Amino acid sequence: MLHPMDRHQATSGIDIPQRLRRTLALVLAGGRGSRLSALTDWHAKPAIPFAGKFRIIDFTLSNCINSGIRRIGVLTQYKAHSLIQHIQRGWGFLRGEFNEFIELLPAQQRTEGENWYRGTADAVFQNLDIIRNHAPDYVLILAGDHVYKMDYGKMLAEHILKEAAVTVACIEVPLAKASGFGVIAVDEQGSILEFQEKPANPQPIPGQPELALCSMGIYIFNAELLYELLERDAETPGTDHDFGKDVLPALVGVRKLVAHRFQDSCVMDGGAEEAYWRDVGTIDAYWEANIDLCTVTPSLNMYDTNWPIWTDQPQSPPAKFVFDADNRRGMAVDSLVAGGCVISGAIVRRSMLFSNVRVNSYCLVEDSVILPGVDLGRHSRIKNAIVDMGCVIPPGLVVGEDAELDAARFFRSDKGITLVTQQKLNELSL
Repeated sequence: MLHPMDRHQATSGIDIPQRLRRTLALVLAGGRGSRLSALTDWHAKPAIPFAGKFRIIDFTLSNCINSGIRRIGVLTQYKAHSLIQHIQRGWGFLRGEFNEFIELLPAQQRTEGENWYRGTADAVFQNLDIIRNHAPDYVLILAGDHVYKMDYGKMLAEHILKEAAVTVACIEVPLAKASGFGVIAVDEQGSILEFQEKPANPQPIPGQPELALCSMGIYIFNAELLYELLERDAETPGTDHDFGKDVLPALVGVRKLVAHRFQDSCVMDGGAEEAYWRDVGTIDAYWEANIDLCTVTPSLNMYDTNWPIWTDQPQSPPAKFVFDADNRRGMAVDSLVAGGCVISGAIVRRSMLFSNVRVNSYCLVEDSVILPGVDLGRHSRIKNAIVDMGCVIPPGLVVGEDAELDAARFFRSDKGITLVTQQKLNELSL
């Protein structure tokens, strides 16, 4: 495994590792993620399990560590207990005596108006005194609810070399989907000419009419400029106090804004064809991203020892597969099975099983995401589903074979994915 500082050699006389030490990362992790339905009833979206043993926020935090950024603040708000607990347990390895830390910054009504976080810019503004005390040269603003691998050091190098006031990370998005993003127009040098937040008619990339250049919600600010902008935004009536809607559009043509292409800093394998980035903010997107990892060569490589994903995980025994009779064989094919799982005389195909899942005899699980601590009763059949944490599936329950019945008993997505929760299971027995 490479040391983070070995990744970034001096660039045109600029000591990038030293600049990374003088960068403060702020991870915005306060959102609910309401499109994930009942999965976020008791957890913020960044705390939702992903990829068998991780939480969604682990990817952003791991990007920071692997890039060489070790001063990190995590801004929390909505139902943050499980998120705070996860960070305390899994991310306490940084050394304060070396000025390394992951600091939790919950909404505390710290400012004069005593408001909760009212937008992305306001969330940062309410912690301005804390940020100033850390005295960074650069502030990296990140979202805590996307899945990707990115070397922020390369983005910082471009920010410095182009003498930008703000650098915005961008990704190419099909034009039909771009209205859900901040859409950016740039010149040949990559300077931003226009910034539109979620426009009804997105502007395509010149020469690529089927694509739009969209903001990833990742920004690097020169610190002193950020302070000035946040103070001005806080005093401006009628704004949403949001970086994408208010702060950045107002800077176009006033200060130098630069677009950084994600493909220039995405961490990819030699043979990878896609710069992997996923917003797993809907039931369908969450299911698809997890199931994709079960394929032979998924787009996201979790086995890269040079860019590990760090997390907190239970101390579980290895996964266990028992019984080998023709009608009762414990097996899993094209699947990921985490520690603590027991596949007891059951069949699992093309599925993701998180920690400590029990699949009892004669069960069939296909094309499903089974979250931690689930117990599937004998003879149950689960297909095209997500089963929430801690669910106890009654013997013989069938999900994924009758669309009308699934929709009557559980939440069923537009693409036919059924979300099974313990609350809905309890209602079945009433």
